[in-house]
Amino acid sequence: MKVISRLILASALILAAASCSDRKPRSLVIETDVPPLPHGQETMLGYAAPPLDTVRVGFIGLGMRGPGAVERFANIDRTRIVALCDIDSARVEKSQQILDRAGRPRAAAYYGTPDSWREMMDRDDINLIYIATDWKNHTPMALAAMESGKHVAIEVPAASTLDEIWALVNTSERTRRHCMMLENCVYDFFELNTLNMAQQGLFGEILHTEGSYIHNLKEFWPYYWNNWRMDFNRERRGDVYPTHGFGPACQLLDIHRGDRLATVVAMDTKAVNGPAYILETTGEQVDSFANGDHTMSMIRTENGKTIHIQHDVVNPRPYTRMYQLTGTRGFANKYPREGYAFEPDVIADSAAIPDHENLSAHSYLSDDQMAALLEKYTHPLIIEVGEKAKEVGGHGGMDFIMDYRLVYCLLNGLPLDMDVYDLAEWCALTPLSEISIANGSAPVAYPDFTRGHWRDTQGYRHAYPAD
Repeated sequence: MKVISRLILASALILAAASCSDRKPRSLVIETDVPPLPHGQETMLGYAAPPLDTVRVGFIGLGMRGPGAVERFANIDRTRIVALCDIDSARVEKSQQILDRAGRPRAAAYYGTPDSWREMMDRDDINLIYIATDWKNHTPMALAAMESGKHVAIEVPAASTLDEIWALVNTSERTRRHCMMLENCVYDFFELNTLNMAQQGLFGEILHTEGSYIHNLKEFWPYYWNNWRMDFNRERRGDVYPTHGFGPACQLLDIHRGDRLATVVAMDTKAVNGPAYILETTGEQVDSFANGDHTMSMIRTENGKTIHIQHDVVNPRPYTRMYQLTGTRGFANKYPREGYAFEPDVIADSAAIPDHENLSAHSYLSDDQMAALLEKYTHPLIIEVGEKAKEVGGHGGMDFIMDYRLVYCLLNGLPLDMDVYDLAEWCALTPLSEISIANGSAPVAYPDFTRGHWRDTQGYRHAYPAD
């Protein structure tokens, strides 16, 4: 009887499908609103602001990330640190002492209330606001900065909702002020070198990239002011911190520079260790904790490429951002071992590669082969400032390269390495993955934040002055 019932059901489904064959199929992809481009508003893609004589910066947020940024800027020429702001006066003083040690003049100090930062916006001697606060304050501060005529750089993630993201895009376009997210991982040495190889075609056509933020934060939770980061994970589902893995993956695929993100599907595990940590440290029995222990997102691009992104900050796993690419002619992988593999003929014509006659795509290059490869394909930015970056520091130097490039582009009137659409695309994975998970891991359409301009530029490149 069960078999007969199944056959009847199958026949009914076939008949139903046949009866609808002349109708347009209903899309199963969830779509979100894409607001129309306001009249007179222009794209920021490729935008170069007038060059600055000096980058005059005001810092907001001097807790975990801010002081390091102050120290890096103190080591970059043609910068002036004009103002420092934090709700805690002791943190402002700590950063003032960084300026003392660097031989820089002390900055104007703002502190004491949650709104102290607003006083900085009225200053006409600041042209860049650098935001390193808790995530919920990123967008309102950035909007105020642009409205007051200042460029803005925002720690990751710059925004966490689609409304916030569209507000940043529209305000940047309308005010003609740069709005850059401070995604440092695109400047790590392995990522830069691999990007250089990709841009020179070593991997063939890149079909798939992977990234993640897998970092057990148990020892760090107590240091987040007022417990803001744990509270955010408690309130929000989806990949709430995607950009460290997502940014480098998107650059490899020339996202909004010839290709665009089209669809995302996400799923997560149940929440276990987040609630357990709260119980262990506070005694509170948590009834509701939104963020699953492990979140996975799969993204498909308009040109048929794929990206896999993961998030896990509560389980005892070794740190990894994954960073992996699969191309038609080669492969790169960063964690747990940095390595490359190529089809034998890809670099077989290079006499500088030891034992190149015996290359195989089934195994990584040897250490000697890796060293020879990197000697040839070290990224120009690493050649230019790599040693100073290591000396100044900041996650091994990548933070310094990030800030150096921001200043360099502003001084030279160049398009920034990361524009407001990078910010939008990378941050949007948070609300889009949340929507997907809430709807049974349904596919969700990725908004085109460029509103049709994603083909205007072909290929991602760092900008330099014309010869």
